[in-house]
This record gives sequence, C-alpha cells and structure tokens, in this order.
Amino acid sequence: MTAIIDLPSTTRRRVAQAGLTARGVLYCLVGLLALRIAFGGGSGQASQSGALQTLAQQPFGTVLVALVGVGLLGYALWRFTQFFTEKGSEDNDTKNAVMRTSYIMRGIIYTGLAFVAFSTAFGSGGGGGNSQQTLTAMIMKDVPGGVFLVGLVGLIIIGVGCYQGYQAFSDDFMEELRQHEMDQRMRTWVRRIGVAGHSARAVVFTLIGIFVIRAAVQFDPQEAKGLDGALQELSQRSYGPWLLTLVAIGLFLFGIYTLVRTRYVDVSK
Repeated sequence: MTAIIDLPSTTRRRVAQAGLTARGVLYCLVGLLALRIAFGGGSGQASQSGALQTLAQQPFGTVLVALVGVGLLGYALWRFTQFFTEKGSEDNDTKNAVMRTSYIMRGIIYTGLAFVAFSTAFGSGGGGGNSQQTLTAMIMKDVPGGVFLVGLVGLIIIGVGCYQGYQAFSDDFMEELRQHEMDQRMRTWVRRIGVAGHSARAVVFTLIGIFVIRAAVQFDPQEAKGLDGALQELSQRSYGPWLLTLVAIGLFLFGIYTLVRTRYVDVSK
C-alpha cells in the first residue's frame, strides 16, 4: 500500500503547494467575511462553504471555485499520503498515532470541502447553513449511543483547539517550514503571523467544541454550530465585536501564513 500511495518528492511538494494555496485562499476569505460580521455588514456565512459561495459570485467564479476544489483534493491527497509515508518520532508511538489519525481526518475533511467546491462551481449547491444541526440530529436520534458520540466529537474538537493553542504558544508550526531558506526577518514575520493565525483557530475550534457538547448535554441539535455559528455567537456578546474582530484578523493571517507556507513547505519528513 505504501508503494502505491507514496509519491516522488517533487510531485508530493507540488500537490502540497496546490492544496495549501486553496486552503490559504479560503481562510483569507473566511477572515474577511468574519470582519463583515464584526462590523455588522453582509449576510454571507463566515465559513469555508460561505467563502466558496462568495468566490463563485466573482468574475470567472465558476472557474476559480473549480480550481480551489482541485487544490483541496490535492491537499487531501497529500494528507492521505502522509499517513502512509510520515516517518514520525522513533521514541513516541503515541504522538505518531495521533499524527497519523489527524492526517486521515484532515484528508477526509478536505475531500468533503472539495466536493462542496465542485457542487458550488457547477450549480448543485454548497451546503446549507443548518447542515451542522442536521447531522447532529441524525446522530443523536438514529445512532445507538448517539448523544455520547456527539459529546465525544465535541471533546475531540476542543482537543484540536487546544492543540492549535499549543502550536501558537510553542512555535511548533515553524517545523513545517524549510526555515533554512528564510532570512531572519522572514522567520520573525512568519512566526508572528503563524502565532496569530493558530491562536484564532484555537478560539474557534474550542467554541465549536463547546457548542457540540452543549448540544449533547441539552439533547438539542440546534445548539451545535459550525464555524459561521461560532463567529455569529461571538458577535452577539457585549465584548463580541472586539473579540470577533481579533479572531477575524487572526483567521485572515492564518490564510496568509498558509500561503507563505506554500513557498516553504517541507515535505521531506
């Protein structure tokens, strides 16, 4: 299986760059949409699907969204490839298992986003705003132990948020880059942008996880919220517009970091 999935280093790098470009564009758009929410303007969803719908409304939007879909498929392929080829740490089997699981999960998630992109580009819809609640309701009502499963998913999402916070605090994300190709000034700015971006993702993922757990505890699927719902919730608090503005800027900067990572991505590990 490894021999089939593994790609030459040059090909793997190009696939990763295409995927990171698509991901970076989406996060920049999500950040801009979140800023519109913070300042009370616009009604678009501040989510990946909302970003795709916004992109589709631009000149040559169908082509642009289709290209993003191809890039997202590339990102998914790169993550699936990492599951089989990543060397990992020789003395930390637990960390290796967690990382390999994350590769599979990200591959699945971005395959789904690619499908949403193609659906948006070719006119078959981009996913409704209530998809999070619908899926949660289906799991809670139709799957044995569904409430427990939904709560577990919420805990996992919070765990992802905590990991994003750890990356921001430790600068661990810099290990993903070919730092030897950067000068000191570039490393400093990339680190600052990365810290802001990962911090914003930590806030967002933690909020989404809390909402999912609340849905399980209250047995109310309407409490489950995706990215857009979490940002909308922030905007409704007394301190919300200010915090949402910071988070929106952070998400935009995460998009910039991802685009910079396209240039310096390290696929040799």
